[in-house]
Amino acid sequence: MSSAFWNERYAAAGLAYGDAPNEFLAHVAERLPRTGRAIDIGAGQGRNALFLASLGLDVLAVDQSEVGMRRAGGLAKERGLKLGTVAADLRDFDAEAGAFAVVSSIFVHLPAELRALVHARVARWLAPGGVFVLEAYAPAQIERATGGPKDPTIIASLAQILSELSGLTIEHQAEAVRNVNEGSYHSGEASVVQVVARKP
Repeated sequence: MSSAFWNERYAAAGLAYGDAPNEFLAHVAERLPRTGRAIDIGAGQGRNALFLASLGLDVLAVDQSEVGMRRAGGLAKERGLKLGTVAADLRDFDAEAGAFAVVSSIFVHLPAELRALVHARVARWLAPGGVFVLEAYAPAQIERATGGPKDPTIIASLAQILSELSGLTIEHQAEAVRNVNEGSYHSGEASVVQVVARKP
C-alpha cells in the first residue's frame, strides 16, 4: 500500500485501528524490558508505540504515513508521553545495531523480499536480551471479511516468518484464530500468526 493510501486513511476522523494497544502485544508485555529504547514499525497512528511508551520505554514510531506520524505525535503530547516519530518507508529506514530493547511489528504486511530484509534488520537492531513481538494476519485470513489485505503476496505463513528470524530465540510461536476488534478495519474472528523472539 502506498503512503497516499495510508495518509488518506489516517486523515479521516477517529482512529482507524482504535485507541487501545494490540491485544497480543498487551498480553505479552510482561515479557518486555521496562528500560531502554523500543521501536514500533508500521506504527500507523501510534496506538502500540504509545502503549510501549506508557511502560517506560523510550519509543520510536516509524510509518510511511506522515499523517499517521503527526497524529501519533499529537496523541503522545496529549497523554504526556515521550514519543519519537519518523515518517519513512521501511525499505529505506535503518538503525544502528543493538539499538533497541524492544521491536514491535503489529499487522505489518510487506512483499516477501522487503519483509525478509526488515526481519534481518530487526535481528540486528535488537540489543542482547531484546525482544521482538509480531502479530500479523495469516494466509487463511484472505478468505475472511474481518480485515487485512487480500493480496496473498504480502501475507506470510508462520514458517516463512520464522525462517527470516535466524539468530533470535523463539519464545512463542502460534497460528491462531481469535477475535480481533481493533478499530473499524480489524473487526471479528481472524486468522493470525504470532511470534515472540529474543536476541541471545
